[in-house]
Amino acid sequence: MKLLYAEDEISMSEAVVDILSYHKYVVDAVYDGADALDYALSEHYDGIILDIMMPKKDGLEVLQTLRQKGISTPVLLLTAKAEVEDRIQGLDLGADDYLPKPFAMGELLARVRAMLRRKDMFTPDILRCGNLSLNLQSYVLSSNTQSVVLPKLEYRLMEILMLNRGIYLSTEDLLVKVWGYNTDAELGVVWVYISYLRKRLQALKANVIISARRNVGYTLEVIA
Repeated sequence: MKLLYAEDEISMSEAVVDILSYHKYVVDAVYDGADALDYALSEHYDGIILDIMMPKKDGLEVLQTLRQKGISTPVLLLTAKAEVEDRIQGLDLGADDYLPKPFAMGELLARVRAMLRRKDMFTPDILRCGNLSLNLQSYVLSSNTQSVVLPKLEYRLMEILMLNRGIYLSTEDLLVKVWGYNTDAELGVVWVYISYLRKRLQALKANVIISARRNVGYTLEVIA
């Protein structure tokens, strides 16, 4: 599951990102409302966590713009304000839930899980392609007779390819989707991880290959 987390307090952001990453969420962190809006409009997220009090644009402005543009991604609002009116306004603008600050990390995780369960578009716990299955909870990639637990980046790359089966994704697209917008990684790392996954597929005796089209990108293909 991929989350966008907007929080202008750097130390708080780092702590929350560490916790979410430990629990197997992929997180893009931004530190003001303008970046939060840009990221939310240009990338697909399973959920968005917005602090209300942020520079450039506050969380309520970001939420209102997203809903006006028809983006229904679940949103959890974080606020240090105690006024009931702020919470009511957030819910009226289309927030799915709110969490007052300071909060316990356990409660944040529970709110995130609840928010993701309410997604309009359900993503199954297991993705399938040919004789392959990928468990989104355990990171286990399986064929008919064998299985392997994928490291985080291999898992994320495989998940993206399986969700976009039959669609060619460019190297640039994969770099952003797997490593994030702020990565220092170079384009060549995508090819390296594609080669890792190809070896996994061979070892699993999968009837699925990663096809490449020059100057276009990569996609999954089921072979006879």
